[in-house]
Amino acid sequence: MIAALVQLAYVVGTVLFVLSLAWMNDPKTARKGVAAGVAGMVLAILATWVQPSVVHHLWIIIPIALGVAVGVPLSRVPITAVPQRTALSHAFGGLAAGLVGTAKYYLWVSEGPENLTKFRVGAIVLEVILGFLTFTGSLMAAGKLQGLRWIPQRPVTYPLQNATNLLLLTTAAVLGVALVLHPTAPWAAYAFPAILALALSFGVLLIIPIGGADMPTVISILNSYAGLSAVAMGFVLDNKLLITAGALDGASGLILSIIMCRAMNRSFTNVLFGAFGQVQAAAAAGEQKAYKEETIEGAAQALEQASLVVIVPGYGMAVAQAQHKIRELADQLKKRGVVVKYAIHPVAGRMPGHMNVLLAEADVPYTDLVEMDDINSDMPQCDVCLVVGANDVVNPAARHDKSTPIYGMPIIDADKARMVFAIKRGKAPGFAGIDNELYFQDKTFMLFGDAKSVIGEVVKQFSGGGMH
Repeated sequence: MIAALVQLAYVVGTVLFVLSLAWMNDPKTARKGVAAGVAGMVLAILATWVQPSVVHHLWIIIPIALGVAVGVPLSRVPITAVPQRTALSHAFGGLAAGLVGTAKYYLWVSEGPENLTKFRVGAIVLEVILGFLTFTGSLMAAGKLQGLRWIPQRPVTYPLQNATNLLLLTTAAVLGVALVLHPTAPWAAYAFPAILALALSFGVLLIIPIGGADMPTVISILNSYAGLSAVAMGFVLDNKLLITAGALDGASGLILSIIMCRAMNRSFTNVLFGAFGQVQAAAAAGEQKAYKEETIEGAAQALEQASLVVIVPGYGMAVAQAQHKIRELADQLKKRGVVVKYAIHPVAGRMPGHMNVLLAEADVPYTDLVEMDDINSDMPQCDVCLVVGANDVVNPAARHDKSTPIYGMPIIDADKARMVFAIKRGKAPGFAGIDNELYFQDKTFMLFGDAKSVIGEVVKQFSGGGMH
């Protein structure tokens, strides 16, 4: 009876996970999607816990308590830290899979060679390789996003780097195959720890050469790896819900990665092994071009006289926490009959949907957010394009300059607007390491400074500074 109820609970949990993904696809039902995912996970834990084979309840209570102790503080991180928090979540998932696979392997070794079937060992090998490389890779990604001193955001490269990485992964795979074919061989006791060490090392070396601009795609790829490790863990533990939940996670991460690679007109191999941002770094430090600056008063007057204003948010908006001031500016413009839209590039920010989350936090109407492909047709009619901390995603060089690393990447056509105001903290290039052609065009005027402060000053011009 209990076994039947457990399986029924797993089916319901699977349905809830599917509904969760479906509902989170639309902002109107996103909260319901989160609730469905939480309900599915609670049901899965309880259904597993009540099984008669579970007798050491303390070993379930302690991890749950530890998870709550870590999870609650992580849920309260600022919005700007959500990308690295997401990377940490992937790291925890990968670590869990790797540790479970390791524990199960040594348990079966101690119980006798008859337990080490080729299928079981193969599933464990996949689980620990994917789990541990996801663990260290996600930690490195989180460190890059957090801006830790000892983990540079820029790509770190060295001679024969890709060959070294490939050698590590191939060695781990060869040892894994050998272990599957000869699970009880005398050398197996050394092969398994070697696989673990190689997987941990590969995760670090895989992420080191990847720059901050590629982190949104890397996070979604790591999400896919974490899901695949959960699938392997499901086979190891003979748990059907883990298999389906991991497959959903892995597939959604893979699909999102494909979408983001297409948005950048790049391949998986180029993202993972291309050291994006390294090519033009030296050139950017040489020639200095002239910017044209504008005053706060001049920018406010131009915005007030516009019919259509398109705001292009980027990571600079997230760093400055300027989304609330942007909402205030949009409200002031709308009061004056100005149409305001937000142009959202698929890879703006440091994680998929980063700009959407930030703007939603400021209660920006979702109907005002327009995806890149849809907004570009409106750009020739745009009177003022306000670029807030965005760089490479509005760089016209992507269309014509084959020497740049962003060549071929679809961009928001900010340069087609009648006038452009660009808010930028300083004169440094973006993560691609190249100057932005948009910033040197005749129609573009710079507003240097912290985005929150700059937009706040513009808002003052409307609300109390004499704009009527």
